[in-house]
Amino acid sequence: MSQKKQQENEKEQSLEEAFQELEEMIEKMQQREVTLEETFALYEQGIRKLKFCNQKIDKVEKKMLLLNEQGELEPLGELETE
Repeated sequence: MSQKKQQENEKEQSLEEAFQELEEMIEKMQQREVTLEETFALYEQGIRKLKFCNQKIDKVEKKMLLLNEQGELEPLGELETE
């Protein structure tokens, strides 16, 4: 799969789906019949998937930080001026 197509796929992918995909990669890497080259390719894919997961989690954390006491989302500009 091309990197561009993978990025488009990830935009639509939920965090839970990404974690499931990571688990599947780990299971494949643990199989004895997987070659060293395949293991390395899975490792690279896993690192990219972890980066994607971290970015998604960061977005959620930032949104949570912007919530005010009434549970409404505050614009980022108002938060920075306080």
